[in-house]
Amino acid sequence: MTVEKIIQELGLDVFVKGETNTVITGCYISDMLSDVMAKSKKGELWITLQTHTNIVAVAVIKSLSAIILTNGRKPEEETAKRALKENIPILIYKGSTFEIAGKLYMLLQQKT
Repeated sequence: MTVEKIIQELGLDVFVKGETNTVITGCYISDMLSDVMAKSKKGELWITLQTHTNIVAVAVIKSLSAIILTNGRKPEEETAKRALKENIPILIYKGSTFEIAGKLYMLLQQKT
């Protein structure tokens, strides 16, 4: 399943378009950058509350497919600029991290 399909299926708001044809390999949820650096895997979606520019650096280093910000949070201006430059999609979900995690789990299970 691609990032674009997830956007459509879950009605996510696209803050930074980035590359949306990337195939998603899974999902990682954490607000600690060091945890994401240590445990996330290439191609995963990253769900977080963090909005600062370092989230883009982590997504690039770890080759993550997209960043989903929850609770309607929006990235800082510099974060959005960096994501655009690096072609990393930043998506906004108005609901809670718990809600989007459950919805993503159900959606990703359908692909198997």
